Amino acid sequence: MLYLHIVIIFLCVTVFIVLALQGLYLFIFAIAGWLVKEKKYATAKDIGSFVIYIPSYKEDSVIVETAKAALNINYPTHKFHIVVIADSLQDATLKTLSTLPIQVVKVDFEKSTKAKALNVALQQTQLVYDYALILDADNVCDSHALYKLNDVLSANFLVVQGQRLAKNTNTSFALLDAISEGINNHIFRKGHTALGLSAAIIGSGVALNFSLFKSIMPQITAIGGFDKEMELQLLRKRIRFGYAQQALIYDEKITQQAHFESQRRRWLSAQLHYMQRYFLDGFVQLFKGNFDFFDKVIQTLLLPRILIIGIMPIMALLSIAIPTGLSPVYWFVLWLITYFSIFIAIPKSYLNKQLLNAIFSLPVAFLSMFKLFFKLKGANKTFIHTPHGETNNQKTI
Repeated sequence: MLYLHIVIIFLCVTVFIVLALQGLYLFIFAIAGWLVKEKKYATAKDIGSFVIYIPSYKEDSVIVETAKAALNINYPTHKFHIVVIADSLQDATLKTLSTLPIQVVKVDFEKSTKAKALNVALQQTQLVYDYALILDADNVCDSHALYKLNDVLSANFLVVQGQRLAKNTNTSFALLDAISEGINNHIFRKGHTALGLSAAIIGSGVALNFSLFKSIMPQITAIGGFDKEMELQLLRKRIRFGYAQQALIYDEKITQQAHFESQRRRWLSAQLHYMQRYFLDGFVQLFKGNFDFFDKVIQTLLLPRILIIGIMPIMALLSIAIPTGLSPVYWFVLWLITYFSIFIAIPKSYLNKQLLNAIFSLPVAFLSMFKLFFKLKGANKTFIHTPHGETNNQKTI
């Protein structure tokens, strides 16, 4: 019994340290994003040219409307070119796309990946542009998004992430996904840039110097999480990422539990893969003064917030019932700090009745995420597609 007691205390203290470090990380950047005002960028003197890549894998239900929306962006028409990368699209969809003033690049892979699709499109891009913008097949840009991206890119940034916002919050999972996106924007973009670090990039709504994009993409071979591989490789080269908070890109959120689990499984698998691949190098780069790269590696160690939200109260309450080696006060203080950090990072637009609905959905989301840790084997070796534009029978909120 004594040995069992020692083991329990050791495990509990270890869990506390891990959660405390993550809570501290969230707290620092949440406070920074809250206290520091949004950085304003001067209007660029020159209007840069953009090539907009829209990979589309079996996205027949949304890609035509996405392409039409991209054509309506408020920017000089001779300064942007749209490329839809058609992977496994239906003939009717291809026929409709061919009527639009865009370039359609058909691709056919035995195993499809976003990186492969982008590389083929790059090879078929004949002209030279100032910047490349990547969008998902469901993304819709705000009318002034290219102007805002151009302003930040002109401020000596080679890579700039726009602000992704939710197009829909029609189900509990869509709402949770939307709130999560907003928290990420606050902590990993606004909070990071406020403290002089690079903003985190995502697989869409990110713009890069075209020459840089053309040079880095052939090196990207990821099946899942191509943006993470690109992010780490660029940060290793000490290339800083900016954040265009006013460049709004609307993204369709997951509406069904099955799709939520599929998407998160892909993300978790990629996170684990890059943690294993770059963990030691992260500390090597830290000693070389590359804080951006080290910070990105640290992010691969962070548990998903939905798990932290669920684990915190469980551990705090367990500390009352069983000896954990630490006073329950420590657990409750950590619980409070972590929840406070997450709460202040939630966009103000969600601080309403909708937030209460999201809270009621957390237990289901927590269990879904917990199950995924037992389903990660092989996930990073297979392309996992998340469909968009599908109807569902879930209760709306």
